[in-house]
Amino acid sequence: MIDIYALLADEAESLLSHRCRGIPTQMLHLPGPDYVDRVVAQKHRKASVLRNLQAIFNQGRLAGTGYLSILPVDQGVEHSAGASFAPNPEYFDPENIARLAIEGGCNALASTLGVLAAVSRRYAHRIPFIVKLNHNELLTYPERHDQTLFASVGQAFDLGAVAVGATVYFGSPESRRQIQEISAAFAHAHDLGLVTILWAYLRNPAFKKDGTDYHTAADLTGQANHLAATIDADIVKQKQPENNGGFSALKFGKTHRKVYEELTSDHPIDLTRYQLANCYMGRAGLINSGGASGGHDLQQAVRTAVINKRAGGMGLISGRKAFQRPMREGIELLHAIQDVYLDNERVTVA
Repeated sequence: MIDIYALLADEAESLLSHRCRGIPTQMLHLPGPDYVDRVVAQKHRKASVLRNLQAIFNQGRLAGTGYLSILPVDQGVEHSAGASFAPNPEYFDPENIARLAIEGGCNALASTLGVLAAVSRRYAHRIPFIVKLNHNELLTYPERHDQTLFASVGQAFDLGAVAVGATVYFGSPESRRQIQEISAAFAHAHDLGLVTILWAYLRNPAFKKDGTDYHTAADLTGQANHLAATIDADIVKQKQPENNGGFSALKFGKTHRKVYEELTSDHPIDLTRYQLANCYMGRAGLINSGGASGGHDLQQAVRTAVINKRAGGMGLISGRKAFQRPMREGIELLHAIQDVYLDNERVTVA
């Protein structure tokens, strides 16, 4: 097991001892070995959806815990293949992506139709596949940011996937079209027995003001999570909040003073707890993204995992930090993230 205290350094005491007061733990539907029976089985879901979700929970090093460690590799489209795989060219080959997910102890592999179809006969029965249905491609000039359908639910079902994922750019001019497309896709997915995961991201240049970027504000991302749950996402993927007060600073939408005065604080666990509250208090699981690769990936990944778990979240989805390095190092980083969720003595729900 990793030395969590050493990796958290000066933040260790604050992150490991904090208690959430605004939204207490008793209000939440927390992850656990019985999550599918206790929470998901209450929903309007086919038995095949429950079976496929349980298959995800039963995979990898976190099997049986109710927590998730997912490897996402859709960046070859989202950020270009060169930008994503040049640091480690072996990942141009989809088989190495599948190997990383399996040897890294992940619950599932999320990737493009092309990547997963390329190795489906060999790996679809060895690790749960999540087909990402839509993407923002970067070959349009001038650059244009829009999530467009690249694949169908039927194609995901046929290659043996157990789940589909999609992104909506909430706040963008194209968001309402994306909401309609993905709502229909998720309904079809549930009809076929597939689990649904939404990347509930914000995108609008006006969300930056006076040098502050509110794309990761707790109040704005919280509302994005609520919209994700509204279109029936089983799991919501969200960037971890870095600030708050987006509605007030940008002077749009509607909010309430209690969001800032009572339900949240400046503490990152409280801000993430507010994100989870907007996922129907955990009836839709909250997974946070691992973020871009940089100089302190191990420390940042462990910090993100600690905050997510202590807030009541369901896990982490981390890609670039894992695959933009030699495979052995990527496996070690994924294991470090999983160690946080396996540690029930030092890392408890706040």
